[in-house]
Amino acid sequence: METSLISSKCVPCRAGESQLSETKIKEYLEQVENWHLVTIDRDSQMVKTLQKRFQFKDFRQAMAFLRDVETLAESENHHPDFSLHYNIIDFTLYTHVVGGLHQNDFILAAKLDQLASGLNKNS
Repeated sequence: METSLISSKCVPCRAGESQLSETKIKEYLEQVENWHLVTIDRDSQMVKTLQKRFQFKDFRQAMAFLRDVETLAESENHHPDFSLHYNIIDFTLYTHVVGGLHQNDFILAAKLDQLASGLNKNS
């Protein structure tokens, strides 16, 4: 039986590790809600990423979420790229050291969804 993404822990990556296969990416995409596979140009290399937009009631709630994201990212030692636009936060996840997607990105995506769900329930 496969462990769920939520109960998994990010593992340290090393240069030279493989990116996820297309099969694994599709399998993991089915386990995260509304995350999109987007290929971006990063330093003249095409990189597969996960992207999602989170919208909150207001700036204060968005910042509260980002404080929780900081704690989560530090505990997982996996740090997302994001941009904040008042009450909207856009996330881009990929593992820089492997130059694409790794299981860690899907673990973090699932945990970000869980954080946002908890915050929205408390508002």
